[in-house]
Amino acid sequence: MISTYKRKKTTWIDLESPTTDEVKFLMEKYDVHPLVAEELLRPTLRPKVDNYQNSAYLILHFPTLGSDFKKCDSCEVDFIIGKNFLITVHYQAINSLIELGKIFEADALLGENNLSKNAGILFFHIVRNLYELSMKQIDNLQMQIEEIEQKMFEKKGSQYNLVRKISHVRRDILDFARTMQPHKEVFSSFEFMAAKFFGPEFLHYVSNLTGEYYKVWNAMESNKSTIASLQATNDSLLSNRTNDIMTVLTIMAFVTFPLMLITSIFGMNTIYLPIVGSKYDFWIIIGIMAMSTIIMFTFFKRKKWL
Repeated sequence: MISTYKRKKTTWIDLESPTTDEVKFLMEKYDVHPLVAEELLRPTLRPKVDNYQNSAYLILHFPTLGSDFKKCDSCEVDFIIGKNFLITVHYQAINSLIELGKIFEADALLGENNLSKNAGILFFHIVRNLYELSMKQIDNLQMQIEEIEQKMFEKKGSQYNLVRKISHVRRDILDFARTMQPHKEVFSSFEFMAAKFFGPEFLHYVSNLTGEYYKVWNAMESNKSTIASLQATNDSLLSNRTNDIMTVLTIMAFVTFPLMLITSIFGMNTIYLPIVGSKYDFWIIIGIMAMSTIIMFTFFKRKKWL
């Protein structure tokens, strides 16, 4: 699907999952290089920056969480930037681009932030808008981390159930970082092309985009450190709980050991056994077993093992 927005001398063409005919149309009207046209037909795994005679070609990936906020995926956006036109290509719906297209046509932003001033300013606002969307994804991850932290210290909370939740959040953060990491190199390579097309003053906008990148990256790193600390804390709680269980089982084994020993002794098939056969022999043996249990518990109490 192709959408065209035009304001003053600047044209913005937005394509979602472009077809071969749509790409051919771009090649003819905007002199898109054949190598770029070929890449537009399918998603690309890695970000890149290419410089051509009349345009610059950038590929950026942005992290997106699903509607259930349980899986972090990567959304690719390709940019073909000319002096008076901008082409954006993506392979899934991005609502923020539709909203920005309406703002562009309405010419709602004035002054230096006017979207129709040139294609570079438009590119700046689109990428910044996508970074704002990434910050919302980070906020969702932050909410999940806070929920994990709250449940971790609840009396009825189960550390075993939190292991899976922590693992899911760590996976999303790692996917987020893997997607965002190449952006710094992309903008560094884009600086020279930006000055060529839009003049040295445009480097200010590239620097702002780099600042937006660091803002998102630092927030992601903060979440990464927090979830790592929570995982270490949860592992410690699990270890302490396991130790408590092993202590109880060990105590039970030592407490029942005298009982089993006495039972085995008086269960021996011998000609003579003391106490056995005398009056109240059953209750005497039960008393010996009860006394040995009390002695074992007293011993554990004095050692402060209970």
